[in-house]
Amino acid sequence: MLVDSHCHLDRLDLAAHGGSLDAALAAARARGVGRFLCIGISADNAAAVRQLAESHADVYSSIGVHPLDLEPGAEPALDWLLHELDHPRVVAIGETGLDYHYQPEAATLQQASFRLHLEAAQQTGKPVIVHTREARQDTLDMLRAADLAQAGVLHCFTEDWDMAKAALDLGYYISLSGIVTFRNAEALREVARRIPADRLLVETDAPYLAPVPHRGKPNLPEYVRDVAEFLAGLRGVAFETLAEQTTANFQRLFPLAV
Repeated sequence: MLVDSHCHLDRLDLAAHGGSLDAALAAARARGVGRFLCIGISADNAAAVRQLAESHADVYSSIGVHPLDLEPGAEPALDWLLHELDHPRVVAIGETGLDYHYQPEAATLQQASFRLHLEAAQQTGKPVIVHTREARQDTLDMLRAADLAQAGVLHCFTEDWDMAKAALDLGYYISLSGIVTFRNAEALREVARRIPADRLLVETDAPYLAPVPHRGKPNLPEYVRDVAEFLAGLRGVAFETLAEQTTANFQRLFPLAV
């Protein structure tokens, strides 16, 4: 019924489940979560996320290097990325993108890496998972320049409607996390109300950004249901309707994760 479209299963705090990832996944399944997309963030964790996807029938993975995991002089190579992407359980590219909030001085390095990931998307046809923070214009400019036939998703979206609309016009999906439930996120909630039903995804970004009523605790994939229930209420639709639609959207965007 539900998909956690963006989680870091290799980084979860599993204390609530006795240290067992299997127990954490079972708890999510018990709340109606039928698939998990485990996200690559570096060359170091590429093997780990791929192995998790190989070991669980309902887990898939992406491969990429997060903009905050880049090291000058050690940026990913295109041939490495293409090799890693050539695996049936690797269904997407990223996460990649631009983050000027924490590392504005690394803008040139981040742009070079983002461009490389977008080139890999052009060559493979796999969708790209985009992280963007305080880099609105550069992100949109680079997505326009790439002109991908199979676009991707702006994950854990926190920007305004103008950016959401621009991304939607380029064919991208918008994924919302537990941030939309936070008390000070009214501007984001207004965006959440306006996203077309056929372009919306839900995610946890676990172990980060646990939604209300779990805020302050380590996030877990089972909490994607709390995000979905909140969004259903916000958008004035039945939970089952929103769950069905976001799952259909996930299947359309990530056709290899079926």
